[in-house]
Amino acid sequence: MNDRNTQATEQPLRRLRSFVRRQGRMTEGQSRALDTLWQDYGLNLQQGVINYTDVFGGDGPVILEIGFGDGVSLLQMAQAAPQKHFIGVEVHRPGVGKLINDAHHAGVHNIRVFCEDAIEVLQHCIPDQSLDGVQLFFPDPWHKKRHNKRRIVQAEFAANIRRKLKVGGYFHMATDWEPYAEHMMEVMSAAEGYDNSAGAGHYAPKPDYRPSTKFERRGERLGHGVWDLIFVKTH
Repeated sequence: MNDRNTQATEQPLRRLRSFVRRQGRMTEGQSRALDTLWQDYGLNLQQGVINYTDVFGGDGPVILEIGFGDGVSLLQMAQAAPQKHFIGVEVHRPGVGKLINDAHHAGVHNIRVFCEDAIEVLQHCIPDQSLDGVQLFFPDPWHKKRHNKRRIVQAEFAANIRRKLKVGGYFHMATDWEPYAEHMMEVMSAAEGYDNSAGAGHYAPKPDYRPSTKFERRGERLGHGVWDLIFVKTH
């Protein structure tokens, strides 16, 4: 075996990521929020497994949202359910800064955020069997066939989410891309330890607690439908 082949064998396989970091332009308010309010709202991988009571200063149901975008809908959910604790995970710093800034000005304190890869957060920071719900709204559909393998909803991801949910906890997905909805249904219907809340093979009605997002409204303007899937951990 030559040196090139030896190096290729020894290098660890890189995990396919379901996102591309598009940092975009950060406003002065978003940047200032990250600098001055992170101590109040921010969480880091380096903290390791988190204690919800310590983080939020009290007990309550914990909902994790993956990929909250600009945070507008997550903030609305937190305002509507002050008895719940919300943890948002987003890789795009402008969106994180906006949510922190908006939450501060709205006087909302039942939100904490990670600016990290959700897979890493799940692995290193979220205790097993601790979440009451996981939300994944309008993730990148990776609509080109050669990119389908980058979709975040895969068998391994479903199993990872199940480990973090309490029995009776839910995994709620929504998409405006019908082929991705079909993919989600196929993956989740085959996943062990879940029941489809709407019945086998059926999509769920949009629940009242999920606000309309800008991605949803954009899809509707383009004539797209919207599909919700809610799967509940059974054991």
